[in-house]
Amino acid sequence: MESLKSLKENVAIFLPENGLEEKLKLAEKENRSLRIKLGFDPTAPDLHLGHAVVLKKLKEFQDLGHQIVILVGSFTAQIGDPTGKNKSRQPLNADQVQKNAETYINQLSKIINVDKAEIVFNSDWLDHLPFSDVIQLLSKVTVAQLMHRNDFNKRFIENTPIAMHELVYPILQAYDSVQINADIEMGGTDQLFNCTMGRQLQETNGDAAQIVLCMPLLRGTDGKEKMSKSLNNIIGLTDEPNEMFGKTMSIPDDLLEEYIALATDFSIEEKANLNERLKSDNPMLIKKIVAKNIITQYHSEKDAEAAEAFFNNQFQKRNDDNRVFEPIEIDSLQITTEKISVLEVCHQLKNDLSKTAVRRLIESGAVQINGEKSTDPLADFLVEKETKIKIGKRDFFELK
Repeated sequence: MESLKSLKENVAIFLPENGLEEKLKLAEKENRSLRIKLGFDPTAPDLHLGHAVVLKKLKEFQDLGHQIVILVGSFTAQIGDPTGKNKSRQPLNADQVQKNAETYINQLSKIINVDKAEIVFNSDWLDHLPFSDVIQLLSKVTVAQLMHRNDFNKRFIENTPIAMHELVYPILQAYDSVQINADIEMGGTDQLFNCTMGRQLQETNGDAAQIVLCMPLLRGTDGKEKMSKSLNNIIGLTDEPNEMFGKTMSIPDDLLEEYIALATDFSIEEKANLNERLKSDNPMLIKKIVAKNIITQYHSEKDAEAAEAFFNNQFQKRNDDNRVFEPIEIDSLQITTEKISVLEVCHQLKNDLSKTAVRRLIESGAVQINGEKSTDPLADFLVEKETKIKIGKRDFFELK
């Protein structure tokens, strides 16, 4: 039962509560592996630590000999999907879906053995579903049931439009579970409704209902919202070691327990020990341990050691002499007028931030030019070689 204890670690929701035990007993009785589904729409192919929370749990099942089924929403991605916000996700064309899917599957290999995983595309059956069968499928679900989904209900109450394809989407996702005969469907807690719909359709079809395992949503580097590329708060699985280390060091101290639990691969005992040390040790020391563990998972132990050394030299020494400044060719700057402001230059250097965010950095004294603070966003900037620019705590540039 030690494997059961490990499989249950960090899981936020089991539906039904004793479902995992029952499925494992059934698999043993029938002498077969469980089929465990993880579906994704290939709309944003860059995976991050938030995705890894679910993927690492999948790997545990895979290591125990169960069959992982990666379902690519090649059909559903082309019709759009409700995001949980006030507007629907934009649909993709077939070429975009294929390109993103290839990138996604390649990144999956950082965590699971993709060669042993079963990879399926729901366009294989949904593209060929007759309209009469679609109507029959929709008849199995009521509007009242769909309105139990929180974001649908909220938008309905607020009189915010809900397109019909958005209501159909969870039903199509559920139909995928019927097609692949899933024993377990996994996702984040925000996927509970859609996964539960799969149970309903399987039962209606006369099949054994899948159980649902929902993992917690890892908060991003801002410490507030769930990790999301659109919120610019991610630590990407393909980030370079130095970037990965620096981003981890930037998380708020009160997120450390969450990252120890969800982002590291320490044993249960090692995690408990780190949480105990948090009560007395400097949080920065624990953060470095967490950062090195994360880099070791996705790169190597050698890369982790080098990234720590780089961070110590780059960000913990007061002297700028040994810091590494990223060289920026002056010709690469878009200078269309005789004068250019500090705000414009900094925004070009940090184009992943909005102008408003860059303005706030400047006004708060977080920007230095040749070692001197620059707090006026509209001040003229003298463009010349060897000018050193520091933006925030982690970005260093030198004009060449």
